[in-house]
Amino acid sequence: VAALVPRSLPVPHSLPGCPGRRSRAEERLFYRRLEALASPGPGGFEPLFAADGWSDLTGERPRAAPGRAGPRASRDGSQRRPRPAEDRLLRKRVVRDGQGGPRPRPGQEVSVKVLGALEDGGLVERDPRLTFVPGHGDVVQALELGVPTMQPGEVSFFLAAFPYGYGRPGREPDVPPEAPLLFEVTLLEVRDGPDSQPLPPAARLCLGSQRRERGNFHFARGDFAAALHSYRLALRALDGPTEEEELREQRVKCLNNCAAAELKLERTGEALAACEAALRISPDNGRALLRRGQLLAQHGRDAEAELDLRRALQLDPASKVIHAELSRLVKRRSPPACADPQEPRQGSTPPPSPGCVGAPAEQAAQRGAVGGRSRSRLAPPARMALTAVPPRRAPAPPAAEGEA
Repeated sequence: VAALVPRSLPVPHSLPGCPGRRSRAEERLFYRRLEALASPGPGGFEPLFAADGWSDLTGERPRAAPGRAGPRASRDGSQRRPRPAEDRLLRKRVVRDGQGGPRPRPGQEVSVKVLGALEDGGLVERDPRLTFVPGHGDVVQALELGVPTMQPGEVSFFLAAFPYGYGRPGREPDVPPEAPLLFEVTLLEVRDGPDSQPLPPAARLCLGSQRRERGNFHFARGDFAAALHSYRLALRALDGPTEEEELREQRVKCLNNCAAAELKLERTGEALAACEAALRISPDNGRALLRRGQLLAQHGRDAEAELDLRRALQLDPASKVIHAELSRLVKRRSPPACADPQEPRQGSTPPPSPGCVGAPAEQAAQRGAVGGRSRSRLAPPARMALTAVPPRRAPAPPAAEGEA
C-alpha cells in the first residue's frame, strides 16, 4: 500500500534536522552555482529577474526576429511564442541537460530533489526526494509549472517572484512575506500517477486525507480556489468500487470543506449542491444541515431552512450558532404584531372616533336644556365641536383604553 501512495511531505516540505555529509556537499555546490549567477546580499535577486540567459515560464516574451522559425520547443522545454519582456515572475535556467527522456505528462507523478534559498542566501528548502503530481496543488507554483518543462536527469534553476512561491503571507517561520525564492531542482523520476491505477481502500483513504489536508493549508492562507481544487482531488481519490465507512466519512468532510470554499468564493449554488451531496451520504451530519439551512434561508426557502436548522439543533442542542440562526429565521417568518385597526398610519390625518364627533356640543346642549334658555345659547354649533373646549366639571375616573 505504501508504494502506491504518493510520498509527498506535508507543507512545508523542507526536511528538518541537520543535513548529512552528502547533503552538505550538495548545498556547497548549490551556493557555488548561485554565486556564479549573482552574489546573495543587499541586491538580492533583482539583477537575476532582469538578466539575460533565462527563460520566462509565465507572461509573454518578445517576438522572434523576422525570418526566424516559428514556435518550437526551446532547450528548457518551454515554447517560443510571442511574449512581452516585462513579465519575468517565473524564470528558468538550465544548469545541466537531461538524459533525453520524455517530459512529465499531465497526471504523471514526479520525484525531484529540491534546494531553495532566500535573497539573503538562507536555505529554506532542502528535500532529497519530493514526490508530487504537477497540477494537483501539492507544492508551490514555481515547481508546479517548472518541473513539467524538465527532462529526467535535468538540473535547473527556477527564480520565482512571491506569487509563484509562498505568496504574500510567506511561510512562518522561515519565509518572510512576499519573498522571492531561487530553487535548484533535479528531476529524478517520472511515472504514472496514483489516479491512473486502482487503489485499495487503505491507500485511497490515505491519499484523500493528504489532499484534504493540503486543501486546509490553502484555505487557512485565504487561497480558496486552490483549497477547492485540493478538496475535489481528495474526493476523486476517495471514489471507488467499494464504499467503506471510513471512506464515506472522509467524503462527507471533503464535501463540507467544498461547501465552505464555495461560500468564500460567493458561489452559493455550488455550496448548496455540496451540502446536499454530503447529506445524501450522511443525512444527520450537523455541519451540512446547518450550512444548508443557512443557504436555503438566503434563497428565501424559509420553511425548508427551518426544518434543517431544527434537525441540526436536535443533533447539537448546545450550539450557539444554530440557536442564533434559528432565532433569526423564526423572527423573520413570524407575522408582525396586529396593530389597533383604529390607529392611523403615519402621515395620515387621524379619523375622528365615532363616539367623539359632536359629543361636546351634545353635552352642552343637554346641560343647557337642564339649566335654562340662557345656557343653551352658550352651546357651540355642532360643526365647531372638534375645536371647542367643554366647560370645566368635576373630574371623572379615568376611562378604560379604547373607550370614547
